[in-house]
Formats: sequence, C-alpha cells, structure tokens
Amino acid sequence: MSVRIGFLLDSLQTYITQEFVGFLFGVDKGTVSRKVQELSLCMTGVFRIPENKVRIDPDDLEAVFVDATEQPVNRPTRGQRRSYSGKKKRHTVKHHVVVTRARKGPGEKQKVRIKAVSKGAKGRVRDKKVYDRSRLQVPEGVPKSGDSGYQGSHLRVPKKKPRTGQLSDEQRHANRRLAKERIVAEHGIGKMKIWRIASDRYRNPLRRHTVMMKNVAGLHNRVYG
Repeated sequence: MSVRIGFLLDSLQTYITQEFVGFLFGVDKGTVSRKVQELSLCMTGVFRIPENKVRIDPDDLEAVFVDATEQPVNRPTRGQRRSYSGKKKRHTVKHHVVVTRARKGPGEKQKVRIKAVSKGAKGRVRDKKVYDRSRLQVPEGVPKSGDSGYQGSHLRVPKKKPRTGQLSDEQRHANRRLAKERIVAEHGIGKMKIWRIASDRYRNPLRRHTVMMKNVAGLHNRVYG
C-alpha cells in the first residue's frame, strides 16, 4: 500500500507524464491511469473535502475567506469561448476555495485550512457566479470575506471607489485591513499549488479536476493545517 501511495503522491507533486510514472514503477501507461483514478477516489473518501457545506465549530474559528483559483487547461475542441478566461488570457477551469483561520493562542502557530472546494466552472464564468452556484453554507456568526470579484454577495468585500468622489479615510483603512486579512486565503491557495498537478496546465480529463483539487486541499491540510 505504501508503494501505491507513493505512486499517487509522485503523480500529484511532480505531474510528470503517465508514461514516465510507468517507467519508474515498471508498469504500462494504462495501469498508471487506472491506479491513479482508483487511489484518487480512495483519497477523496479519506479527506472528505466538501463542495459547499463547511463543517466547522464557530467557537474554534476566527474567520472564513473565499477566493477563486484558475488553472490552465488544454484548448477545448468545442465551446472555446466558454472556457476562455479574460483575466488569464487563456483557457482555464475555475473553482472557489474556502479557507479558514483558527484562533491562535500565545506562541502558537497560525493554522490555515482548506474547508471546501467548489465544483469546477469554465474560465469565462465570473467569480461571483461560481460562488452563487455553490450555495456555500457557513455557520451563523462567522465572519466571511472575499475580494472585489464577489461584489453583490453577502461576503465582506472591499469598498469600491464611487464614480464621483473618493473613499473616506475610514473606508480606505477598512480596505487595507481586509486586504491584510485576506492574505491568509492567498497563502492557503498558494500552498495548494506546490502540488504541480494543481498549477501546471491540466492535461487530464476535466471531469476529474474537482476530485484532484479536493485531494490537493486535503494534502494541504495534512501538511500545513
């Protein structure tokens, strides 16, 4: 079993081709593909990262942060416009990720965990629409924030500068404070991308992408949470 786990972790960490993985482990490409799928589903059952219902205890929680992450994909043969991200200037798949920060005692290390990963959406879909589709459920009373891409949601977001006029000093200060807090989400997602399968151009079938992202989130929590 330890060999199989190493087999999967190598695939996630390095994202080398299945032919090369097969060469390293002495099996053919078809066996690699089959085993990776089997082990990925097993890992999903172990980590149990939800898509929308965040299972947390509000008494142990300081804040929840929502952010979108995009990953390049192969150019689709159909529906290219729907997959094209104007922000990234390429074809992508997009998820929003829910990051939590636990209360920290004196001298304790700050713990950041990935609590939910939404279903994948095509790159053209706006962040707020991905968020709305997910029907995110967070316990009452827990502060929830996002970036300016979530304007119009119930999340705490930066104040936009009015068309005529300026933001007040208080509003600018609140925006800076929120940006400082949201670094937690950016760092959490950034550490997920240490696993190259979540950062390189995704070559596998898109139907497997959400499972992969959940597994990477679970690995993040084991390593950093």
